[in-house]
Amino acid sequence: MNHSSIMGKYNITEKKEKEAAYRSLVSPRLMDEMQEKIMNIIVMQKKYRDKDYSAKKLAEDLGTNTRYISAVVNVRFHMNYTSFVNKYRIDEAMSILVDKRYQDLRMEEVSDMVGFANRQSFYASFYKIMGITPREYRLKHLMQHPSLKKASKRKKD
Repeated sequence: MNHSSIMGKYNITEKKEKEAAYRSLVSPRLMDEMQEKIMNIIVMQKKYRDKDYSAKKLAEDLGTNTRYISAVVNVRFHMNYTSFVNKYRIDEAMSILVDKRYQDLRMEEVSDMVGFANRQSFYASFYKIMGITPREYRLKHLMQHPSLKKASKRKKD
């Protein structure tokens, strides 16, 4: 069986083919504008924290459709919408997990703060990106910074 028939049989599409198709769908100028608008809403306005903020909602807010959103996210960020949003959620979770002000938060609370629908998807996304669980990440960081450990035990004078 040759390469293309294997791909056809298992319905596999090359990432490059998908990107090429998307590139012809959206002009580079429009891609630039959309990329900036997506970054503004998802990152600057921190919409990634909103667990109900879907690609469909983003498309509505930008006056376009999910196909264009998918195209821009795929070509400019080399991932799908969910992975894109989860990346920012995990970045913020990492900051929270090592912040002594939040060290008493349960994982469910951290997960909720950054926009995950449930703890399972938080753990799965965190592990996929970092290779360790959020709990392991926090413990590893605390071990590297023993002063954080002491800070929570110390009473205020």
